[in-house]
Amino acid sequence: MPDAPQIAAAYRAAGFVQAADRWTIPIPTSANIAADTVARHARGARAAHAALIFEDDAGTVMRLSFAELEDRATRLASQLARLGARPGEPIGVHLDQRPETAIAHLAIYKVGAIACTMSLLHGPDTLAHILTDTGLGLCFTCRDASALDVAVARMSSTGSAIPSIVRCGSEFDGLVANGDPAFNAVATSADTPALLMYTSGSTGLPKGMLHAHRILHAYMPTVRLFYDLAMDSADAVFWTPADWAWVGGLLDLVLPAWMHGQTVLAWSGRFDARRSLELMVRHRITHSFMTPTSLKRLAEIADPHANGALALRYVCTGGESLPGEVVKWAEHALRATCNEFYGLTEFNHLVGNCRAAYPIRPGSMGRAYPGRSVRLVDEHGADVATGEVGEIVSTHDDPTLFLGYWGRLGIPESLRLGDHVRTHDLARRDADGYIWYQGRSDDLIKSAGYRIGPAEVEDALLKHPAVAEAAVIGVPDPDRGAIVKAFVRLRDGECGTAELVRALQQMVKNDLAAYKYPRAIEFVDEFPLTSSGKIRRAELRRREAARAAGA
Repeated sequence: MPDAPQIAAAYRAAGFVQAADRWTIPIPTSANIAADTVARHARGARAAHAALIFEDDAGTVMRLSFAELEDRATRLASQLARLGARPGEPIGVHLDQRPETAIAHLAIYKVGAIACTMSLLHGPDTLAHILTDTGLGLCFTCRDASALDVAVARMSSTGSAIPSIVRCGSEFDGLVANGDPAFNAVATSADTPALLMYTSGSTGLPKGMLHAHRILHAYMPTVRLFYDLAMDSADAVFWTPADWAWVGGLLDLVLPAWMHGQTVLAWSGRFDARRSLELMVRHRITHSFMTPTSLKRLAEIADPHANGALALRYVCTGGESLPGEVVKWAEHALRATCNEFYGLTEFNHLVGNCRAAYPIRPGSMGRAYPGRSVRLVDEHGADVATGEVGEIVSTHDDPTLFLGYWGRLGIPESLRLGDHVRTHDLARRDADGYIWYQGRSDDLIKSAGYRIGPAEVEDALLKHPAVAEAAVIGVPDPDRGAIVKAFVRLRDGECGTAELVRALQQMVKNDLAAYKYPRAIEFVDEFPLTSSGKIRRAELRRREAARAAGA
């Protein structure tokens, strides 16, 4: 193990400040994500440097400098103000990786509004829920947004208020072209709401998690650690296959790269291991965020440098536990440092690696990052002994803590455990401080880096006329971490055929999202119930584990 002075030096280099016996993360009083990223480099030495490279499906490449990206964002911001966008109101961003996504985000921050991200993977049910929950008045989307169109049509038929839709192409470009390049951005504080991301919980429909402009400052020191203190490399080009609608894509790569004045590659193609390697070779990608599932797909390729030498040096990963063998593959075959980290959308970067500060132990999430309190506790909130399994918890003053769920600010009861903020994730800590993930303590399913709530999948299944009752759990999977499995009780007279399985799977794909569909469906005659009549999902998981063990 490196000595304490070496680790302390790394923490200081990352931007942590040592005060008395603890490390802190400095947060400015005033903050704005647009001003703190692209705008700060739009004048001066980095003005002409490429902020964004975009390659479309046809292979056409366009580049925007920091000055050009800032100009377009400012022009669009003036148009948002003209259209009546007001501080504190959400504006939808239903787009993939493309220049319009970046311009829309920056413009929204400039007018003091809230960017509400919506993935193109969302189905019409999820989109309709988000539109209704937020009351969006305006939404940016792509030319062909069939799921959003279906959601809007459904809402319109029920008399619900629907947002104005601005599509990529002539409509979006016209707004930008006719905007005012001299528009003055709205001043915002560090605690001004800025970003709204809908993510699944263990119960109910997806919840909107609200973050303030401070979030980027709270993330940056730990981001620098999991990029191995090398974000200022002169030749750096950042790319992630992760959707920019999620934390991993936006807050763990795009915005931090721009805060450092570095180039980001945007590519809207569907992830494929070989195409991704070709892309990284072609654009000389040096830094990347990838989910463990993406890395597992890459690890199926014996020699990732066979069709061209990769410039990739640093990969960070999170969202699920990364197998130790993949870490070893990344080091020896990919020839890149792979730093895993752990956290939630609600409060993030609690644990992680930084090879520049301390050795990586394959299979471990790393050590508790500085600047926050990370403990492992039992069900009563008492610390567990070294080597014992406990729930990962933090404190109410964690610098990355969200403002609350949309419409329900503050820390919800589901995240409270005495004076702690809980994660519902279990882990153990070894004698050297390394933390090893052990699984979930609730029903939330983490599959391929996505958070999937059982209730919304169950609700989708119940829409089929043949289904009487459904229960959904996560089943361990060596490739995706976990897969969604549905137990289904059919109505009298219905038969559980292979055709019905396919129909149910397709329905969930269409209504929710492709990554949420149950990859396994088992038809049952009855469910194990609690005394109050609730389905005992823990018993279903126990039975599944026993079956997997051959019991």
